[in-house]
Order: sequence, then C-alpha cells, then structure tokens
Amino acid sequence: MKKILVINGPNINFLGIREKGIYGEISYKTLNELITKEASNIGFEVEIFQSNYEGDLIDKLQQAYFEKVDGIIINPGAYTHYSYAIRDAIASINIPTIEVHLSNIHKREEFRHKSVTAPVCVGQIAGFGIYSYILGLYALKEKLNK
Repeated sequence: MKKILVINGPNINFLGIREKGIYGEISYKTLNELITKEASNIGFEVEIFQSNYEGDLIDKLQQAYFEKVDGIIINPGAYTHYSYAIRDAIASINIPTIEVHLSNIHKREEFRHKSVTAPVCVGQIAGFGIYSYILGLYALKEKLNK
C-alpha cells in the first residue's frame, strides 16, 4: 500500500470557521474524513498533518523522506506565496508532491497569484474546494502508477 502524506499549512484547521464565502462551510474534521475515505478507496495509506508554523511543515517534509513516503499533497496556505524554505524542502526530498488550494488563487488578490512552491511540485490543483484534495489523490495515483 502506498503511503501518502497530506500536509496543511496555516489556518487550514479553521475550515468551516474562517471566510466561509471563500473556503466553504465544511469543517477541517470533515475534510480529513473525506480524504481518509477516498485514499483508502484507491489503495493509499494516508497521514494528515496540519501546522500553523513554517518550521513544523519543513520538519514534516524532511521526516517524509526518512519514512519513505510515496507521495505528498500539500496546501501550504499563505506560505505558498513566499516560503522559499518550504520550496527548498519540497525540492530536496524528491517525493512526488501535488500542491492544492481550496480557492482559485489566480482569481483572488494579486499577491496570491504567484506560488513559489508550485515549480518544485508535480502540479497544482486550485479552485475545487475540498475536492482539490481528492483530485490531488487521483493525480498522485496516476503519477505513482507510471
């Protein structure tokens, strides 16, 4: 069974609480349940991790290397737009990584249009709400089966 790590950055744990017009009303707990169920359906063992701290996210990425994780889905939150440290961590571990976003970052404020992390990822999925994660799972499945 392939091991998949889902990493969520700052404020993702506040789904269903913050800016419902942008991020929806589904809770973080419900998102995790959906990811876990769908991952199991396609034959993945999944671990879900969230932190509001940049260093914790980097530590988790590095840990994934040593634990021989097969694929990563990451929503870096606001770090997407300026964390070269997270970008470098993704690049250094050589694990297929999909960047996901709940909202379409390209239709939002100008500062959200650029991702410094996406260039070191296999791809980016944005704008499909919680289903961005499900699409990410299927994208990883396709990538890992090649």
